[in-house]
Amino acid sequence: MKNYIKDLRLTNKISQAELANLTGVTRQTINAIENNKYDPSLQLAFNLAHILHTSVDELFVDNMEEQHYE
Repeated sequence: MKNYIKDLRLTNKISQAELANLTGVTRQTINAIENNKYDPSLQLAFNLAHILHTSVDELFVDNMEEQHYE
């Protein structure tokens, strides 16, 4: 699953550490999610979307769905 967390985080001028603090996880967790090494829980996905001013649908894209639109 691809995500746009890093892009939106940088747009909002939020560091990984700040985002981690706001969501109650570690910076390493944010890093792992950004690098597609960890899929967040549904609750964490909603929290990330809220903090980054977007929707879960816009934040995460299924790789199969992305290939379908190319």
